[in-house]
Amino acid sequence: MTYVIAQPCVDVKDKACIEECPVDCIYEGQRSLYIHPDECVDCGACEPVCPVEAIFYEDDTPEEWKEYYKANVEFFDDLGSPGGASKLGVIEKDHPFIAALPPQNQ
Repeated sequence: MTYVIAQPCVDVKDKACIEECPVDCIYEGQRSLYIHPDECVDCGACEPVCPVEAIFYEDDTPEEWKEYYKANVEFFDDLGSPGGASKLGVIEKDHPFIAALPPQNQ
């Protein structure tokens, strides 16, 4: 199990969760943030600091945002497990599902 970043983060990327994450597993794409499912230790520190309430425990993700679990996992298919987001900075891509969304939360 892991945490998922859903629709409220798209085109917002507040990054309070990044500051709170003790294991540096929240990566920044062009339009959204993504939690690495293998690096996340399920501590839950990110969830309460998200100002747009975009972070959910996998099993608690609202039905209308279930597709975001897949997007969070598949975002890392070609990246593997880099072992920390801070050394990569912004990754110049998004999951295709998120990249195809019209502008959000504006």
